[in-house]
Amino acid sequence: MKLLINNIKELVQIIDDNRLYTSGKDMSELKTIENAYLIVYGEKIAAYGPMANLQNEALNSNIDKVIDAKGKMVFPAFADSHTHLVYDGSREVEYIDKIKGLSYEEIAARGGGILNSAKRIAEASEESLYQQSLKRINDIISMGTGAVEIKSGYGLSVESELKMLRVIKRLKEETPITIRSTFLGAHAVASDYRGRQSDYVDLVVNEMIPKVGEQKLADYVDVFCDKGFFTVDETDRILNAATKYGMIPKIHANELDYSGGIQVGVKYNALSVDHLEFTGDEEIKALLASKTMPTLLPGAAFFLGMVHAPVRNMISAGLPVALASDFNPGSSPSGNMQLIAAMGSVMFKMLSQEVIHSTTINSAYAMGVNKELGSITVGKRANLIITKEMPTYHYWTYSYGDNKVDIMILNGVVIND
Repeated sequence: MKLLINNIKELVQIIDDNRLYTSGKDMSELKTIENAYLIVYGEKIAAYGPMANLQNEALNSNIDKVIDAKGKMVFPAFADSHTHLVYDGSREVEYIDKIKGLSYEEIAARGGGILNSAKRIAEASEESLYQQSLKRINDIISMGTGAVEIKSGYGLSVESELKMLRVIKRLKEETPITIRSTFLGAHAVASDYRGRQSDYVDLVVNEMIPKVGEQKLADYVDVFCDKGFFTVDETDRILNAATKYGMIPKIHANELDYSGGIQVGVKYNALSVDHLEFTGDEEIKALLASKTMPTLLPGAAFFLGMVHAPVRNMISAGLPVALASDFNPGSSPSGNMQLIAAMGSVMFKMLSQEVIHSTTINSAYAMGVNKELGSITVGKRANLIITKEMPTYHYWTYSYGDNKVDIMILNGVVIND
């Protein structure tokens, strides 16, 4: 199948220098082509350039389908590198508690939060979880996401964690979106282990990780290393056990306080450290000496009314930054990456160019798919967004209330023409 998209108003996020991600001041630069074409052959981007060159393009023959993108733009699809979208039901009652003034920690101490979701996961059938999650997958595709990381962590028992990971595996196999799975058994201490946190860590290390590893159900391992959750030493122990099964670390870090989570993530060459509301000079120094992607989750900060991560300090220091949705029922009940992109500008004062890097090539790096996705690059997989008519690419972060996606293309196939 050979697809031609022609008359593109602007082809956005072209990368042709083999970079793994974009960092520091380079994040304010964005390569585009106005009045462009793009050719997809099979699953891959085969060629692109100015419309004036199209008649000389050797690949401009035997085209099976043509899409006229006059007035529209083409972007690489979003990569959402941090979600918890496999869950049962919703938690709007806790939202009311939050409005009444209860903190995240207070809601968790009352058996709400993660423990509430864990109870529901234990009671839900695997098929029900799959169907609910499939709807969420289809929703995020319609809003521009072409790759997504999904965590377990609402199981908190051997069987329930495995149940969640089996659902993620089925979603991988049966949907066109690119999915990476993360084992997050250390998301909270299960209610049966209240007051016995070290025993719960033993369960994660001695029973959960071996079963997950033996069944090859997770690409990555995560730990909620933060105030009131898991300590640096416990995180170190869990990461050490998981890496023996080939699970690469991704860490919840420094959302609630200066926890040491960033440093332990860097120690284990974590692919990303996520949240990062509490990030100071020492944390920035550790990240600068690493290949770990700092990942911000503005949806959770917005929903919980938290302090904002010091994104401008991080970029000014030379760091890369990724943005992800944290799609989950308790603290960020939306997987709309267009909204996350707008939050990047509104909350973090990021330029639209910086936001585009943060939601494509950098977030693709943060979920380990940057060599195949995240930019307009010949040979990369054709996961593309054709927008509705837009005046400039700055409109992408300016207009936060509408769905600007017209057509989604995943693996070279038009999803919703």
